[in-house]
Amino acid sequence: MKIVVLDGYAANPGDVSWEEFRALGDLTVYDRTAPEETIDRIGDAEIVLLNKTPLGADVFAACPRLRLVSVLATGYNIVDTAAARAHGVTVCNVPGYSTGAVAQMTFALLLEITQQVGLHSAAVFAGDWQRSPDFCFWNKPLTELAGKTMGLIGYGAIGQAVGNIALAFGMKLLVTARHEKPVPDGAEFVDLDALLRRADIVSLHCPQTAENRRMINADALAKVKDGAILLNTARGGLIDEQAVADALKTGKLAAFGADVVSKEPISADNPLLAAPNCFLTPHIAWAPYETRLRLHRTSTENIRAYLAGTPQNVVN
Repeated sequence: MKIVVLDGYAANPGDVSWEEFRALGDLTVYDRTAPEETIDRIGDAEIVLLNKTPLGADVFAACPRLRLVSVLATGYNIVDTAAARAHGVTVCNVPGYSTGAVAQMTFALLLEITQQVGLHSAAVFAGDWQRSPDFCFWNKPLTELAGKTMGLIGYGAIGQAVGNIALAFGMKLLVTARHEKPVPDGAEFVDLDALLRRADIVSLHCPQTAENRRMINADALAKVKDGAILLNTARGGLIDEQAVADALKTGKLAAFGADVVSKEPISADNPLLAAPNCFLTPHIAWAPYETRLRLHRTSTENIRAYLAGTPQNVVN
């Protein structure tokens, strides 16, 4: 049984063992694979694991021995699942492995915005506190979260985890999603317009679809409170980046925090890079060691289940 990992470095830069995979077959691991290398590297392998390497119809047509694609992630839009199905290839993913980590990053961004920890730490190390005539100082206003209203767009596992943290901070909670869901005490299910109008902090936790692409655009931003905070740890395409940059420049938005952008790695001409009060991280919400270890373990279970004739986490 030949197993090929096309882009192992992103999920495992060397701190997680591949031995569980090696025990399942003849394993070859590539750190990265360019599109033109994909077909040759898969060759006659029966199982392929990947994170962000695209697999189109041409790949499935050229690799007739391929039987299982296991995505080392939850999102699987990089795989042409219809073409895989047409060629008898099962595609599976790893759902839910990073729920806690993404919720944690959502609040890491929010707390950086409200507390400005990085800014003030740098000021201390620059000697500003030593020179201060007072026992403390702050270079930007600080914001208390208790009593503020957080609006969640999307209320799946991650949205629910973020909501629970918000409630623990003493925040009020508004929720909107495609279908109404039960919400805990202290929360209210509302439509999108009401959420945008009422929330102090708007946080995105929905999947990106053709229908909601750039849902946070100039029209949506015109509805939010002056000085609202916007967060995105879902998908970069959910926002109109130029509109968000413009709202930051005018002060309509007090701040924007995101772990995702529309094109990754970020382009040098992305308007967010020139916007004030913009906090960006390089799509790492999913990446703590513990979550990547969980990702690997579930991926090996996906392979074992397939070999046993009972495939799991199938997306096609």
